Amino acid sequence: MTATDGDVRRVHPISLYEEALSGAPVLAVGGDEVRLLDVSTWSAPPSDVDEMLVARCVGPVLDIGCGPGRLAAALSRRGVACLGIDVSRRAVDEARSRGALALRRAVERPLPGEGRWGTALLADGNIGIGGDPRALLARCRELVVPGGLVVVETDPDATVDEVAPVVLRTPDGRESHPMPWARLGATALVPVAARAGLHVAEEWHLGGRTVLALRRP
Repeated sequence: MTATDGDVRRVHPISLYEEALSGAPVLAVGGDEVRLLDVSTWSAPPSDVDEMLVARCVGPVLDIGCGPGRLAAALSRRGVACLGIDVSRRAVDEARSRGALALRRAVERPLPGEGRWGTALLADGNIGIGGDPRALLARCRELVVPGGLVVVETDPDATVDEVAPVVLRTPDGRESHPMPWARLGATALVPVAARAGLHVAEEWHLGGRTVLALRRP
């Protein structure tokens, strides 16, 4: 089947995400934003900023949406117990090839060690998973121990609070089915976290990236 004018080939988002992991240029189109999936960063060795981020995590760590495993592997090299989860089989395979422990699983599914994780990590904009940040943070609260952390990398725009489906698009005209997604900046995150039963323990800015550590009371 080939695409014609007015006939868009719709495919599953995971298939296009996995093509991006293989090096294909894939755009993410959502709301007012069009961006190239930042696979080169996700697949690169951890940066100095990444190392500072993982240094703030308290083990054991659940890396939610771990992708190719750059942060999960960095934590493992530090001797911190970490499990990465991702819905993509290819991402999980790549994470394992880096030496990370990884599982193909969605965050809303039953997970090992529920209520016993020291930190739930949402890096690289993964606060957007599912298109409902409050529900995602509430789920993370269930996953960590009392007093545990949910470490969230927020949108560079502190005030952005946007829920809009994202479509992945390739140069040959294929598009994914829309998937629910959200963008949330640091300022917008604070009341959302409070409604999920978490409070801000720390906020820091690293190399143009903003990270909040939320604590379960």
